[in-house]
Amino acid sequence: MMKINHEPIFETDKVIEHYSEKDGVDITYVCTTALDNDTIPVDVFYRETPHPEFGNNYFGLYPQPFKQGAIFICAADHIEKHEFGMLKDSTATWHYSQHRHDFHPVDDCAIDGGRAYIRVVGGKEATTFVVKDGKFVQLG
Repeated sequence: MMKINHEPIFETDKVIEHYSEKDGVDITYVCTTALDNDTIPVDVFYRETPHPEFGNNYFGLYPQPFKQGAIFICAADHIEKHEFGMLKDSTATWHYSQHRHDFHPVDDCAIDGGRAYIRVVGGKEATTFVVKDGKFVQLG
């Protein structure tokens, strides 16, 4: 099993429990990332069956930036169209940048750019992954 370093915004186990009970389906945490070119990270979750009302398999949760304590939810199916550059650290854990201004150190290197671009500082090369059916899959 691939080990990935995630830095979620919310307590993912509580979110999974809430939405699994509410919707009567299994929910899994996927990652925390900005969607598209944004700088606002979103905790992304997956359900195998589409939501009966909205039709999406992925949804994202993030704090409302201008109202303390408020939480927004959004459809996030387009997560499968994005590439994730990742670096593996010395403990075989993969790391990714959450958004275009998230300069994320990994051992003696760093990865930056989120979904907007992939930039590595240091001697390593990024490995590219995509999300498919709620899981990371390595390209190539």
